[in-house]
Amino acid sequence: MSENDGEDAKPVVPLSASARRVLGVLVEKAKTTPDNYPMSAAAIISGCNQKSNRSPQMQLDEDDVLLALDELRGVGAAREIQGSGRVTKYRHAAYDWLDLDNPQAAVLTELLLRGPQTIGEIRTRASRMCSLPDLDSVKTVLKSLADKDLVEALTPPGRGQTFAHKLYPPEERQYLEARVEKQAAKSAAIPDTSKDVIDQLIARLDAVTERIDDLEARLKELES
Repeated sequence: MSENDGEDAKPVVPLSASARRVLGVLVEKAKTTPDNYPMSAAAIISGCNQKSNRSPQMQLDEDDVLLALDELRGVGAAREIQGSGRVTKYRHAAYDWLDLDNPQAAVLTELLLRGPQTIGEIRTRASRMCSLPDLDSVKTVLKSLADKDLVEALTPPGRGQTFAHKLYPPEERQYLEARVEKQAAKSAAIPDTSKDVIDQLIARLDAVTERIDDLEARLKELES
């Protein structure tokens, strides 16, 4: 399924951290708050800097976001359009650029917004954008993304296996591997039952915080 028919797909290239965040926000908001999409630069800034469902936390300003949008437009991953009231707005072209369907877009977007995650974490977080009924469905999506060379496993198979997208520049990829190894060592010391409780609490907190962030973004959009 493509949202942007009739245009040639662009080569997939690594993206800067700001461009990955902006792309993730555009895809996320298109799915979760379609009434406020396409997005103005102000709305994108708010989405990039929100506290829920983002890792690491970022504080991007207008210059950062406009540069990221230029980067995305340069590779064919985003487009500029004229919004109502002559406000310039932006939409993603991820479906064409990366040749994605809806489940693939949801999973990849969560990896762009929150970094490496386990299958369970991906299912919990991506389900707000697309139905993922069980872990096997997530595994199927991850395999299809790996076949496109867009996702890879960072840790060995088994409980807690971690996956990441492959849009990192080489220098960030090295840092990522070291961070994942450190997190895996800490996680190994926590009993499995405690992990399940912690995951449930985090999921609930994410959902509440996200609703608050979306309400704040809508208010800012109305005020702009």
